[in-house]
Amino acid sequence: MVVAAAPWARYRSLLRAERGRNTMESVVPRMTTLSVVIPMFNETAVIPALVARLRPVLDALGVDYEVVAVDDGSRDDTVSVLFDHGRDWPQLRVLRLRRNSGHQAALTAGLHRAIGRWVVSLDADLQDPPETIAEMLRVAREDGVDVVYGVRADRSTDTVFKRNTARGYYWLMRRIVGGDLPAQAGDFRLLSRDVIEVLRRLPERAPVYRLLVPSLGFPSAEVRYDRAARAAGETKYPLRRMVALAWESTANFSAAPLRLATWLGMSSFLLCLALIVFGMVAHVSGTTIPGWTSMFVAVLLLSGVQLVCLGLLGEYVGRIYATVQNRPAFHVGFDSLDKLPGAETVDDGARTPNFGPAVSAHG
Repeated sequence: MVVAAAPWARYRSLLRAERGRNTMESVVPRMTTLSVVIPMFNETAVIPALVARLRPVLDALGVDYEVVAVDDGSRDDTVSVLFDHGRDWPQLRVLRLRRNSGHQAALTAGLHRAIGRWVVSLDADLQDPPETIAEMLRVAREDGVDVVYGVRADRSTDTVFKRNTARGYYWLMRRIVGGDLPAQAGDFRLLSRDVIEVLRRLPERAPVYRLLVPSLGFPSAEVRYDRAARAAGETKYPLRRMVALAWESTANFSAAPLRLATWLGMSSFLLCLALIVFGMVAHVSGTTIPGWTSMFVAVLLLSGVQLVCLGLLGEYVGRIYATVQNRPAFHVGFDSLDKLPGAETVDDGARTPNFGPAVSAHG
């Protein structure tokens, strides 16, 4: 597919400028010890603070590493700022999605293209401290586990509303998924290469990793930390997105909404039986009951329950339809680790039947 000159010409010029220095291929081998995946959306303000704290932590580990910064179609200068820091930090990769695909999709893109034996997912807002990565890697190696969860021991910097809604979310998810779900564990975690390869093969179009990873059953451990306030910028998870995350979590991992529709249908049926018995008793006793009222109530009751059931069934049918379409969850515009081809074309590729990387696009 031929790409228009704008806006991708700007990023191609940045890539060509990057090739003038030591190329990333000479710094990052095809397999590293550690990868750090960071989804970003309009994070220009926080990037300098993130680099200032993250790079010393990773350099002090004494292992080869890469940082995969996934730009989720930002509308600000996130990509330009990342390239500016990448000139002095060759381990920094920039992965840009063509459009805003959502936090979980951006995280999926980074996890699928990370090349580390261990992969850490981290948000850019610095609410989850990068200094905890060293402890996660130590625990994974010493305890021989495949997953290390970052668990928030203190959320006093969050609002009361955010703390209460988070508590309610994890309570509900533990009831749905099971007791293996760590409480207060978000997307800050360390995964082994074995876990990454399993995740790559799963047919999940909209994965919720805070539920999906525990459901795999890999040996795990926890590292607790105090959650800090956002370093800069604005939150990317307002109430609307929190509600959407709760629904995605419920619909992806449980048939409880369908069971709720079943119970509503049974309750409605029992109520109808009760009304029939009441009508027969009233008829035998000689009491006159207006037929219009009883029919009106019955039609409204049954119609309401049917509509609720159809709506819930439609949600699941829609998910089946999306899966059958097999549309990619994201499109990669370029990856600064890839070689820049001479032709001005981009191969969008397609998601393969074995559900490997969703899209491989070279820019």
